[in-house]
Amino acid sequence: MLKPEHLRTLREVVELGSFAAAANRLGYTASAVSQQMAALEREIGVRLFARSAHSALPTSAAEVLARQAETVLIDIERMVATVQAVHRNSERQIRLGVFPSFTDVLTGVLRRMEPEERAGIRVSVAESSQLIPRLGAGGEMDAAIIYQVGNSGLSWPSALGRRWIAEDRYKLVLPRSWPDLAPYRVEHLVDLPWIMHHPATSDAAIFEGLFAHWGLHPRVACHSDDFKITIAMIGAGMGAALVPELALRGHGPDIVVADVPWLNISRSIFTLVHPDRETARLQSLLDALTL
Repeated sequence: MLKPEHLRTLREVVELGSFAAAANRLGYTASAVSQQMAALEREIGVRLFARSAHSALPTSAAEVLARQAETVLIDIERMVATVQAVHRNSERQIRLGVFPSFTDVLTGVLRRMEPEERAGIRVSVAESSQLIPRLGAGGEMDAAIIYQVGNSGLSWPSALGRRWIAEDRYKLVLPRSWPDLAPYRVEHLVDLPWIMHHPATSDAAIFEGLFAHWGLHPRVACHSDDFKITIAMIGAGMGAALVPELALRGHGPDIVVADVPWLNISRSIFTLVHPDRETARLQSLLDALTL
Protein backbone atom coordinates (compact mmCIF):
# COMPACT_ATOMS: atom_id res chain seq x y z
CA MET A 1 0.00 0.00 0.00
CA LEU A 2 1.50 3.32 -1.05
CA LYS A 3 1.72 5.88 1.73
CA PRO A 4 0.57 9.44 0.93
CA GLU A 5 3.52 10.91 2.86
CA HIS A 6 5.92 9.00 0.59
CA LEU A 7 4.19 10.34 -2.52
CA ARG A 8 4.29 13.85 -1.07
CA THR A 9 8.02 13.52 -0.42
CA LEU A 10 8.62 12.18 -3.94
CA ARG A 11 6.80 15.16 -5.40
CA GLU A 12 9.04 17.56 -3.49
CA VAL A 13 12.24 15.70 -4.40
CA VAL A 14 11.41 15.73 -8.13
CA GLU A 15 10.38 19.39 -8.03
CA LEU A 16 13.37 20.62 -6.01
CA GLY A 17 16.00 18.27 -7.46
CA SER A 18 17.58 16.88 -4.28
CA PHE A 19 16.88 15.00 -1.08
CA ALA A 20 18.37 17.86 0.96
CA ALA A 21 16.13 20.54 -0.54
CA ALA A 22 13.02 18.37 -0.12
CA ALA A 23 14.01 17.63 3.48
CA ASN A 24 14.39 21.35 4.20
CA ARG A 25 10.93 22.16 2.84
CA LEU A 26 9.20 19.26 4.56
CA GLY A 27 10.99 19.57 7.89
CA TYR A 28 12.71 16.19 7.64
CA THR A 29 16.35 15.22 7.66
CA ALA A 30 17.97 14.24 4.34
CA SER A 31 18.44 10.76 5.76
CA ALA A 32 14.70 10.46 6.48
CA VAL A 33 13.89 11.52 2.89
CA SER A 34 16.32 8.91 1.54
CA GLN A 35 14.72 6.21 3.68
CA GLN A 36 11.22 7.15 2.48
CA MET A 37 12.28 7.00 -1.15
CA ALA A 38 13.95 3.64 -0.63
CA ALA A 39 10.73 2.33 0.99
CA LEU A 40 8.71 3.65 -1.96
CA GLU A 41 11.01 1.90 -4.42
CA ARG A 42 10.59 -1.39 -2.55
CA GLU A 43 6.81 -0.97 -2.48
CA ILE A 44 6.43 -0.50 -6.24
CA GLY A 45 9.44 -2.57 -7.33
CA VAL A 46 10.84 0.16 -9.57
CA ARG A 47 14.08 2.13 -9.25
CA LEU A 48 13.17 5.79 -8.90
CA PHE A 49 16.61 7.38 -8.47
CA ALA A 50 20.00 7.00 -10.06
CA ARG A 51 22.19 7.33 -7.01
CA SER A 52 25.84 8.35 -6.89
CA ALA A 53 28.15 9.40 -4.08
CA HIS A 54 26.93 13.00 -4.20
CA SER A 55 23.51 12.97 -5.89
CA ALA A 56 20.30 11.07 -6.51
CA LEU A 57 18.74 11.92 -9.86
CA PRO A 58 15.10 11.01 -10.49
CA THR A 59 14.49 8.49 -13.24
CA SER A 60 11.78 8.91 -15.86
CA ALA A 61 9.67 6.50 -13.79
CA ALA A 62 10.02 8.84 -10.79
CA GLU A 63 8.91 11.82 -12.85
CA VAL A 64 5.82 9.96 -14.12
CA LEU A 65 4.95 8.78 -10.62
CA ALA A 66 5.39 12.32 -9.22
CA ARG A 67 2.94 13.69 -11.80
CA GLN A 68 0.40 10.99 -10.97
CA ALA A 69 0.99 11.55 -7.25
CA GLU A 70 0.02 15.22 -7.63
CA THR A 71 -3.49 14.21 -8.71
CA VAL A 72 -3.78 11.60 -5.95
CA LEU A 73 -2.63 14.04 -3.26
CA ILE A 74 -5.08 16.72 -4.40
CA ASP A 75 -7.90 14.17 -4.22
CA ILE A 76 -6.81 13.11 -0.72
CA GLU A 77 -6.65 16.72 0.46
CA ARG A 78 -10.09 17.40 -0.99
CA MET A 79 -11.49 14.28 0.68
CA VAL A 80 -10.02 15.23 4.06
CA ALA A 81 -11.37 18.80 3.76
CA THR A 82 -14.85 17.46 2.95
CA VAL A 83 -14.85 15.10 5.93
CA GLN A 84 -13.60 17.86 8.23
CA ALA A 85 -16.35 20.20 7.00
CA VAL A 86 -19.00 17.56 7.70
CA HIS A 87 -17.54 17.08 11.18
CA ARG A 88 -17.56 20.83 11.86
CA ASN A 89 -21.14 21.10 10.67
CA SER A 90 -22.28 18.34 13.01
CA GLU A 91 -20.20 19.27 16.05
CA ARG A 92 -19.66 23.02 15.79
CA GLN A 93 -21.26 25.59 18.01
CA ILE A 94 -24.56 27.15 17.04
CA ARG A 95 -24.30 30.92 17.25
CA LEU A 96 -27.79 32.40 17.29
CA GLY A 97 -28.97 35.98 17.65
CA VAL A 98 -32.46 36.87 18.88
CA PHE A 99 -34.28 40.12 19.57
CA PRO A 100 -35.13 40.74 23.26
CA SER A 101 -38.81 39.82 23.39
CA PHE A 102 -38.14 36.50 21.64
CA THR A 103 -36.04 35.29 24.57
CA ASP A 104 -39.08 33.81 26.35
CA VAL A 105 -39.65 31.52 23.36
CA LEU A 106 -35.96 30.60 23.20
CA THR A 107 -35.61 29.87 26.91
CA GLY A 108 -38.72 27.69 26.78
CA VAL A 109 -37.12 25.58 24.04
CA LEU A 110 -33.77 25.45 25.86
CA ARG A 111 -35.44 24.22 29.06
CA ARG A 112 -36.92 21.27 27.18
CA MET A 113 -33.53 20.24 25.80
CA GLU A 114 -31.21 17.71 27.34
CA PRO A 115 -27.90 19.19 28.60
CA GLU A 116 -25.96 17.61 25.74
CA GLU A 117 -28.39 19.19 23.24
CA ARG A 118 -27.80 22.65 24.74
CA ALA A 119 -24.03 22.20 24.64
CA GLY A 120 -22.42 24.44 22.07
CA ILE A 121 -25.38 26.82 21.66
CA ARG A 122 -24.25 30.42 21.99
CA VAL A 123 -26.86 33.20 22.11
CA SER A 124 -26.63 36.93 21.51
CA VAL A 125 -29.60 39.14 22.45
CA ALA A 126 -29.83 42.47 20.64
CA GLU A 127 -32.12 44.56 18.48
CA SER A 128 -32.68 43.41 14.91
CA SER A 129 -30.64 46.27 13.43
CA GLN A 130 -27.68 45.22 15.60
CA LEU A 131 -27.93 41.51 14.74
CA ILE A 132 -28.03 41.78 10.94
CA PRO A 133 -24.47 43.14 10.44
CA ARG A 134 -23.11 40.19 12.43
CA LEU A 135 -24.47 37.73 9.84
CA GLY A 136 -22.23 38.72 6.93
CA ALA A 137 -19.57 36.54 5.35
CA GLY A 138 -17.13 37.33 8.13
CA GLY A 139 -19.77 37.61 10.84
CA GLU A 140 -19.71 35.73 14.10
CA MET A 141 -23.31 34.47 13.97
CA ASP A 142 -24.87 31.61 12.01
CA ALA A 143 -28.49 32.76 12.20
CA ALA A 144 -30.60 35.51 13.71
CA ILE A 145 -34.27 35.77 14.61
CA ILE A 146 -35.37 39.32 13.89
CA TYR A 147 -38.54 41.32 13.36
CA GLN A 148 -39.66 44.06 11.03
CA VAL A 149 -42.61 46.43 11.36
CA GLY A 150 -43.86 47.28 7.89
CA ASN A 151 -41.02 48.57 5.72
CA SER A 152 -39.01 49.80 8.65
CA GLY A 153 -35.77 50.34 6.80
CA LEU A 154 -34.05 47.10 7.75
CA SER A 155 -31.94 45.52 5.01
CA TRP A 156 -29.71 42.47 4.83
CA PRO A 157 -27.41 40.74 2.30
CA SER A 158 -29.34 38.97 -0.45
CA ALA A 159 -27.25 35.83 0.16
CA LEU A 160 -28.91 35.27 3.55
CA GLY A 161 -31.76 32.78 3.59
CA ARG A 162 -35.04 34.09 5.02
CA ARG A 163 -37.61 31.96 6.80
CA TRP A 164 -40.90 33.37 8.12
CA ILE A 165 -41.86 32.48 11.70
CA ALA A 166 -44.98 34.44 12.67
CA GLU A 167 -46.93 37.68 12.57
CA ASP A 168 -46.88 39.27 16.03
CA ARG A 169 -49.91 41.57 16.44
CA TYR A 170 -49.74 44.74 18.49
CA LYS A 171 -52.19 45.38 21.32
CA LEU A 172 -53.27 48.54 23.09
CA VAL A 173 -52.01 48.27 26.67
CA LEU A 174 -53.13 50.58 29.48
CA PRO A 175 -52.65 50.82 33.27
CA ARG A 176 -55.31 48.94 35.20
CA SER A 177 -55.41 51.89 37.60
CA TRP A 178 -56.93 54.10 34.87
CA PRO A 179 -60.68 54.46 34.41
CA ASP A 180 -62.26 51.97 32.03
CA LEU A 181 -61.94 53.41 28.50
CA ALA A 182 -63.76 50.61 26.64
CA PRO A 183 -64.59 50.38 23.76
CA TYR A 184 -61.29 52.24 23.22
CA ARG A 185 -62.29 54.49 20.38
CA VAL A 186 -59.55 56.66 18.94
CA GLU A 187 -61.09 59.88 20.21
CA HIS A 188 -60.93 58.53 23.79
CA LEU A 189 -57.14 58.26 23.54
CA VAL A 190 -56.30 61.74 22.29
CA ASP A 191 -55.28 63.31 25.59
CA LEU A 192 -53.68 60.26 27.22
CA PRO A 193 -49.99 60.07 28.19
CA TRP A 194 -48.09 57.55 26.03
CA ILE A 195 -44.93 55.50 26.24
CA MET A 196 -43.15 55.66 22.89
CA HIS A 197 -39.98 54.41 21.23
CA HIS A 198 -37.01 56.73 21.25
CA PRO A 199 -37.14 59.25 18.38
CA ALA A 200 -35.15 58.50 15.22
CA THR A 201 -35.45 54.71 15.61
CA SER A 202 -37.11 52.74 12.81
CA ASP A 203 -39.99 51.62 15.06
CA ALA A 204 -40.56 55.21 16.23
CA ALA A 205 -40.94 56.39 12.63
CA ILE A 206 -43.54 53.68 11.92
CA PHE A 207 -45.66 54.53 14.96
CA GLU A 208 -45.39 58.29 14.48
CA GLY A 209 -46.87 57.76 11.02
CA LEU A 210 -49.67 55.59 12.41
CA PHE A 211 -50.54 58.06 15.15
CA ALA A 212 -50.67 60.86 12.60
CA HIS A 213 -52.96 58.72 10.42
CA TRP A 214 -55.30 58.20 13.38
CA GLY A 215 -55.23 61.91 14.22
CA LEU A 216 -53.43 61.30 17.50
CA HIS A 217 -50.69 63.58 18.76
CA PRO A 218 -49.43 61.66 21.78
CA ARG A 219 -48.30 63.36 24.93
CA VAL A 220 -45.14 61.37 25.57
CA ALA A 221 -44.56 60.52 29.22
CA CYS A 222 -41.70 58.06 28.67
CA HIS A 223 -39.38 56.82 25.92
CA SER A 224 -38.44 53.13 25.95
CA ASP A 225 -37.25 50.64 23.34
CA ASP A 226 -37.42 47.74 25.82
CA PHE A 227 -40.90 46.22 26.06
CA LYS A 228 -40.30 44.80 29.53
CA ILE A 229 -39.57 48.32 30.75
CA THR A 230 -42.52 49.66 28.78
CA ILE A 231 -44.88 47.15 30.42
CA ALA A 232 -43.48 47.98 33.85
CA MET A 233 -44.05 51.69 33.21
CA ILE A 234 -47.62 51.00 32.05
CA GLY A 235 -48.24 49.02 35.23
CA ALA A 236 -46.94 51.96 37.25
CA GLY A 237 -49.53 54.21 35.59
CA MET A 238 -47.10 56.22 33.46
CA GLY A 239 -48.99 55.86 30.20
CA ALA A 240 -50.47 53.68 27.48
CA ALA A 241 -48.48 51.94 24.76
CA LEU A 242 -48.72 49.66 21.75
CA VAL A 243 -47.07 46.36 22.62
CA PRO A 244 -46.75 43.15 20.54
CA GLU A 245 -48.38 39.99 21.86
CA LEU A 246 -45.07 38.16 22.19
CA ALA A 247 -43.79 40.74 24.67
CA LEU A 248 -46.98 40.39 26.73
CA ARG A 249 -46.50 36.74 27.65
CA GLY A 250 -46.87 36.26 31.38
CA HIS A 251 -47.70 39.89 32.07
CA GLY A 252 -48.83 40.94 35.53
CA PRO A 253 -52.31 41.98 36.72
CA ASP A 254 -51.51 45.70 36.75
CA ILE A 255 -52.13 46.26 33.03
CA VAL A 256 -55.10 45.95 30.68
CA VAL A 257 -54.56 44.45 27.24
CA ALA A 258 -57.16 45.65 24.75
CA ASP A 259 -57.82 44.14 21.34
CA VAL A 260 -59.22 47.03 19.31
CA PRO A 261 -60.43 46.67 15.70
CA TRP A 262 -58.80 49.85 14.40
CA LEU A 263 -55.35 48.72 15.57
CA ASN A 264 -54.43 46.57 12.57
CA ILE A 265 -50.67 46.39 12.87
CA SER A 266 -48.21 43.57 13.43
CA ARG A 267 -44.51 42.87 13.19
CA SER A 268 -43.17 40.09 10.97
CA ILE A 269 -40.84 37.68 12.76
CA PHE A 270 -38.44 35.66 10.65
CA THR A 271 -35.07 33.97 10.66
CA LEU A 272 -32.06 35.01 8.60
CA VAL A 273 -29.56 32.21 8.07
CA HIS A 274 -26.06 32.33 6.66
CA PRO A 275 -26.18 29.75 3.80
CA ASP A 276 -22.70 28.37 4.47
CA ARG A 277 -23.51 27.66 8.10
CA GLU A 278 -26.88 25.96 7.90
CA THR A 279 -26.50 22.55 9.51
CA ALA A 280 -28.95 19.83 10.49
CA ARG A 281 -28.48 20.78 14.13
CA LEU A 282 -29.18 24.47 13.48
CA GLN A 283 -32.20 23.56 11.36
CA SER A 284 -33.56 21.40 14.19
CA LEU A 285 -33.23 24.29 16.65
CA LEU A 286 -34.94 26.74 14.29
CA ASP A 287 -37.78 24.24 13.74
CA ALA A 288 -38.30 24.11 17.51
CA LEU A 289 -38.45 27.92 17.67
CA THR A 290 -41.26 28.22 15.12
CA LEU A 291 -44.35 29.71 16.77
